[in-house]
This record gives sequence, structure tokens and C-alpha cells, in this order.
Amino acid sequence: MSLKICVAQLNYCVGDMPGNAQKIIAAARTAYAEGVRLVLTPELAICGYAAEDLFLRTSFIQACDDAVNLVARALAGLKGLTVVVGTPTYGNARSGDEAQGGVRTKSMAVQQRYNAARVLRGGEVVASYAKRELPNYQVFDERRYFTPGDGTCVFQVNTEDGAQINIGLMICEDAWFDEPARLARQAGAELLVVINASPFHVGKGGEREVMMRSRTLATGLPLVYAHLVGGQDEIVFEGRSFALQADGALAGRADSFKENLFLIEAKRGRDAIELISSATPERSQDADLWDALVLGVRDYLGKNGFPGALLGLSGGIDSALVLAIAVDALGADKVRAVMMASPYTADISWIDARDMAERMKVRYDEISIVPEFEAFKTSLSGEFKGLKDDTTEENIQARIRGVFLMALSNKFGAIVLTTGNKSEMATGYCTLYGDMAGGFAVIKDLLKTTVFRLARWRNANDPYGTGSQPIPERIITRPPSAELRPEQTDQDSLPPYEVLDAILERYMENDQSIEHIVAAGFDAAVVERVTRLIKINEYKRRQAPVGIRVTHRSFGKDWRYPITNKFRS
Repeated sequence: MSLKICVAQLNYCVGDMPGNAQKIIAAARTAYAEGVRLVLTPELAICGYAAEDLFLRTSFIQACDDAVNLVARALAGLKGLTVVVGTPTYGNARSGDEAQGGVRTKSMAVQQRYNAARVLRGGEVVASYAKRELPNYQVFDERRYFTPGDGTCVFQVNTEDGAQINIGLMICEDAWFDEPARLARQAGAELLVVINASPFHVGKGGEREVMMRSRTLATGLPLVYAHLVGGQDEIVFEGRSFALQADGALAGRADSFKENLFLIEAKRGRDAIELISSATPERSQDADLWDALVLGVRDYLGKNGFPGALLGLSGGIDSALVLAIAVDALGADKVRAVMMASPYTADISWIDARDMAERMKVRYDEISIVPEFEAFKTSLSGEFKGLKDDTTEENIQARIRGVFLMALSNKFGAIVLTTGNKSEMATGYCTLYGDMAGGFAVIKDLLKTTVFRLARWRNANDPYGTGSQPIPERIITRPPSAELRPEQTDQDSLPPYEVLDAILERYMENDQSIEHIVAAGFDAAVVERVTRLIKINEYKRRQAPVGIRVTHRSFGKDWRYPITNKFRS
């Protein structure tokens, strides 16, 4: 008795229902030719994840239904093939009091939306399932869009010799709770399959395997975890689908950050179903982090139709790292770097920027901002008479650079990649309409210490074959500086990054109180200063470009604080 299963770990695009349907059809046909009789697609594969307020449009849900029907018709002739398709759908709620936006209203019948899965075979829907557990934390907001299901889905798939295996179906968050898997087993499931769209953050892949292992041990059933891959706005899905034996042992694991038709064979043994597959090895967190950033850039530009990217290359560590990521993501021919020197730009910045551009083989241009800076100062000399230079003049330089980059973007169509990191975003060490000007913030969720570490990792590894050691060593070792005034360094304005980032990680990412952080040994005045900077710079972050989420708490959907706010913890 043997059943071949395929996880269609593919890169689906939000809103491209016809294109997503064709991807599923092509994958299913390929898998069927290899003897597969059960194909699993990820959560909401038919429309992509997450479609946000598109879910509220009736026409969107109808287009999803049409796409599911297209898949069913196209695969109807493949005898014995079962395909599980993740899709949003409508269903009728019970008549009576209905909740709408938190208000109870009278209604005879209300169409509710469900995060669902359709089981297709022979051109028909043979079973359906609606997700029971709807996450509403971190980047998730599913209770805004969906009604929780309350049923269980166990369907049968024929094996090569005509026997049947009972498959218990769950969707993502369901598998993080005991009851859905327990009910599936009670309904006769012999194998659990979970279709998922679980956003990446560093370490999340291991967390998923640990949680699913607890599910197999609790039920005594093997489990197949089908996951999405690809970038969608600020979030990235890394794939890494996997299969676990009934005792929790790893049976197989698909590649991370790559499309994959991940194959598993299920055999019925004397006591339980045994899964046979292949497993890619565990990877380092920095390798995952790099691939997440590369995929995030590639899909943001590719799915939105940008022909290329450009950025200001300063000779500093942040822009150097962004350039290396962009080239790995897009290729050197689609990336342009511009050095915009001010009166305070050091000679070594010119030298290092030129060196890196040559190593990366990108188009590189130098445009002086000195004439424009002097013109601004002359125009404002009457207004500023008798006043000393301060951050005003520093910000003027940053904004001139922003204007230049946006002008090049408008003229040639390439998107501007901003180069600010999480430490700067947290403390406001960035300029609105200056270095914050652009369309996509590549390293927005990387603390400065992580920027340095990842730069060293990339110099030691060449995962995309675009060149080894792309970042000149001096860029990594020299003290970081915005170079907006003579002899400036970041530490003139901020605590040492090792201290700053440790406080940010505790306060911003892990919600520790000021008192808790001070009790851990940090200077109280420094902690007060850093947390105050986080609070007063909320208005800046609200205007920052969207950027790639790689931690469990990013400045984006994870962070929703009011700008006007008198509370201090």
C-alpha cells in the first residue's frame, strides 16, 4: 500500500487568481505523471496570502471561486487525483443575531467569509473545510475578514493497490491547538495534512517543526506540513515544507526560499502510516536571513513591475549591505548606485563606494550635492542669520540626496531602495524626505549589530554567484557616520550600538519594561533616553516605506502605537 503526495510549494501572487490556478494545474499535472495522487497547495493559494481588505470585496471572492472551478475542470481527467486548494469562500451563517463590526444586528441570513480548503477530485468538490482557529496577533488580522469554522474534514484517497487512506485536513493555526487534530483522529484520520501561510521570521522554521511534533505525539499520527514560499509586501514565506512520522521524527523537509514540488510517499505499516521523503539539512540563521531579504526584494520589485532598483551608495555599511542584497536579488544589470558627496564626505567614502560598485559590477555614478547645499544655505541665510548650524543643515543635505534619487527614479522607472536600519528607525536617527525617501526599505527590520554581522556573513559566502567578498573590509570596520558635519560619528548622537540594540531588543521586540531592563544591568539614564526616542519618533516611522519583516516584531503590522500618546511605561 503506497500513496504518493506532492506539496506544491510555489510562489503565488496576491490577486492573480487565474495565474495561481494555472500554477496549481501545471504542478498537479507534473506530479501526477510521477505517480502522485494527492496534491496539497498552501493556505489561500488560489488568491495569495494575505489579500487584506480585498477579502471584503464580493467580486474578489467570486473570482476565487471561479479559479477553483477552473482547477477542478482542468484536472478532471486525471483519474484518481485529489487536489487540496486553499481559498477564501462564502458560507451562510445561522439566521438570528449576527455580529457585524462588534455590533449585534438582526438578520435572516448572512453570508460569512471563511478561510477554507476545497478537496477536488474528478472535476468536483468532494469535501470542504473552514479554518477553525483565526490568528489575530503579530501580522495576522484574520478575525477582521473571516468567520471561524466549526467542523472537521476527513477525506479518503486511494492508494496504488486500491486501498484507502483517511486524510485529516487542517489549516495553519488549527495545528497549533489540540482540538482540531484530536477531532480529526476521532473522525478516523490516519494522516494529518496542514496547509499553511506562516510568515517568516528568524527561527520560525524550527518553531513550526517543534509545534507540529507535539501534534504528532499527541495524536499518534504522521503529519505533512505544506507551506507557501514568496514575498508579499513586508512579509516573506520561506517554504520549508516538511513531513513528520507518527513519533515526531523528521521524515522529510523541502528547500527553503525556493519553489519546490516536495514529494512524500505514505506507506501503511503494521501499526501506522510511515512517510518516506528526503530532507534538506538545517541552515544557519544568517543564511535564512539573507535569503529572506533577497526574496523580499526580488518579489516586491518583480510582482509590482519595477524594472530595477537604485540607491544612494555612501561608503557606509548600511548602503553597502543593501547593494549586495539587491544585486543578489535582481542581478547587477538591474541595480544602479549613486554616490552623492557633500562637503563632509571623507575621501575613504569615495574610495570604498567605488570599490564596492566595481566588485558588484553595477552602474555607478557620482553626483556632488555641494552646489545645491550652498544654494539652500544662501537662500535661507536671511532667515537663519545669527543662528548656528545644527541638524537643520544636516537634514538639508539628506533631503537633497532624496530629491536626486527620486528624480532618477521618476525619469528611469527604477524604485529607490532606502538604506535605514531598525536601530535608526527606532530612535529617529533618520531624515524624513531625506534618507527615508524611497519605495522599499530593505533592512528596516535589521538592528545595526545584525547589519554588521550579516555583512561579514555575505563576505564569507556567495549564495547567488554574484561575487565573493563584495563589501570592502574598511566599510565594516570603520566607525559608522552619516557624514553630515565634520568628524561626525553615529555615537555622537546614540549609545554604542551593542548597548542600543540590546535595549531595543528587550523593549521593542520583547515588550520588557524600563524597570526590567534597568534591573538587567543597563544604565537607567540610557534606557530612559532610548525609550523616549522610540516614543517621540513614531510619527517618522508612520511615514517610512514598507520594508521586509525578518523578526517577530517589526516596525509595521507588528507595531501599532498611536502617534499622539502621553503614556510612559
